[in-house]
Amino acid sequence: MKEHTAVDRNAYDQVMLPIYSPAQFIPVTGQGSRVWDQQGKEYIDFAGGIAVVALGHCHPALVDVLKQQGEKLWHISNIFTNEPALILAQKLIDATFAERVFFANSGAEANEAAFKLARHYAITRHSPYKTKIIAFHQGFHGRTLFTASVGGQPKYADGFGPKPADIIHVPFNDLDAVKAVIDDHTCAVVLEPVQGEGGVTPAAPVFIRGLRELCDKHQVLLVFDEVQSGMGRTGKLFSYMYYDVTPDIITTAKALGNGFPISAMLTTENIASAMTPGTHGTTYGGNPLACAVANAAFDIINTPTVLEGVEKRHNLMMNFLNDINQKHSIFGEIRGKGLLIGAELKAPYQGKAKDILQLAAENGLMLLSAGGGVLRFTPSLIISEEEIARGMERLEQAINQLV
Repeated sequence: MKEHTAVDRNAYDQVMLPIYSPAQFIPVTGQGSRVWDQQGKEYIDFAGGIAVVALGHCHPALVDVLKQQGEKLWHISNIFTNEPALILAQKLIDATFAERVFFANSGAEANEAAFKLARHYAITRHSPYKTKIIAFHQGFHGRTLFTASVGGQPKYADGFGPKPADIIHVPFNDLDAVKAVIDDHTCAVVLEPVQGEGGVTPAAPVFIRGLRELCDKHQVLLVFDEVQSGMGRTGKLFSYMYYDVTPDIITTAKALGNGFPISAMLTTENIASAMTPGTHGTTYGGNPLACAVANAAFDIINTPTVLEGVEKRHNLMMNFLNDINQKHSIFGEIRGKGLLIGAELKAPYQGKAKDILQLAAENGLMLLSAGGGVLRFTPSLIISEEEIARGMERLEQAINQLV
């Protein structure tokens, strides 16, 4: 690959807000599940842009659509509608329980809309006091003040002044804890079917079914944040489809546009009808450029070939991780669904996730963590078996250097 030297990593520390700590290399090109940096070094991508690049980098079908739409119409605002948005909305409705769709640009915005809708629905249909939101420790729902407050990790919401009120957090997968706090003042129960940022922890089926029963009993909306777990990531189009439970609202983002910013909130006609013109809005949401790309991504992801291939790749990655663990005894638990996998580090290595990520990068592997104690794997849904094998070799090299 051609070497790029216009800027280097030091420029980041001089020009960017100091809220991230990016790797020392700068990726410049990608193809499929491989990425090359400024010096032309190759990396296997097990990070997938944090579960975003579900079809790999620069998928030719998406590149073609982007070029075609880029010569037609980029942005028109929601004062007007557009064809790609209407087509995408219909596809989402046809494939799910939903009857109405709202488009935005990020997972946080989709969740913000979901939480506002849940409260507005409860206030207008039931009582002005029906505003309590029940969420879960270690949950993550975004970085707006509302979504960070609903998220169950105080480090993301503390230090910014008063938080939105009437939000209660209880332990994940603990139905009794929910029973203890749910009441007629509750408007929503909010959860990720697989907690991502909080450690890659799947919800137990009995827990999900119990939540649905509790929500029905108390006239509470069940909200699934599928920003990370949706769009084929777990082997079904959305994770709720595993549980034989229908939520009232789901949100999706990340893989929906394969890297082009777009998100969606899906709900029923009855719940959606609580909103009226002007109740909520967005300037960029549902713009034709994003929706055209998402249409192409959706058509590829929502196929038996891709969705059934996720389980095959899951098993392959789990086998590799178990083999590594047999040799090095570094992981306490390896868990997750589909290609959302977490390998929890044992006590002596807790807090060393960032060190492993650094060593992995030096060995040509892009990897994620979930906190300091869990390695997180969210590669492309169509990553090749050969790339999985090569990436796992590089991970083992990194672990060899650590232990």
